[in-house]
Amino acid sequence: MLISFEGIDGCGKSTQIGRIRDRLVAAGFGVDLVREPGGTPVSERIRELLLDDSLHVDPLSELLLFSAARAQLVRERIRPLLAKGRVVLCDRFFDSTTAYQGGGRGVADPEWLDAFHRRVTGGLAPDRTYLLVVSPRVGAARRTERAADRMEQAGEAFLERVDAAYRVLAAAEPERIMLVDGEADPGVIAERIWADLAPRLSG
Repeated sequence: MLISFEGIDGCGKSTQIGRIRDRLVAAGFGVDLVREPGGTPVSERIRELLLDDSLHVDPLSELLLFSAARAQLVRERIRPLLAKGRVVLCDRFFDSTTAYQGGGRGVADPEWLDAFHRRVTGGLAPDRTYLLVVSPRVGAARRTERAADRMEQAGEAFLERVDAAYRVLAAAEPERIMLVDGEADPGVIAERIWADLAPRLSG
């Protein structure tokens, strides 16, 4: 089972991925964590390029680099793990590209991106996606303790466009994407996610 976690920077994805991983392990499931971009030697090298704030990366190049890293991750890590019956928790997947490069950068429309994503992943899509929703200001406040990378330096207006694109995605695919209030208590968020996920695991 492939489960992805999405949201703007500072939404609390990492915290919730860790909590859900612990619940899955305690329940006896084999679990693996992967992140985007990253997870393979090639993808990690691409990640360094994408997050380097000393570089100017053209928006289309940015989209293609994220997608190249994803293609490598799917073929080298995710598909083999799923074939072994593992539960794979993914910190971002193709919804991030639709939201950030599609909505935020305006590179392409959602329909084109959807077809492109399916080609990149060979048709693989998450079984369930948890979209943690926080306002751009809350996300920015949560990031104040560390230096912002190139994506995070794009500004509040950019993140508002990203947030809007995420909400459009959630409305279009309610059977896959679950909206979660990322501004709630972390423990409450984890319980909400687990209550939704547990029956799917047993099914």
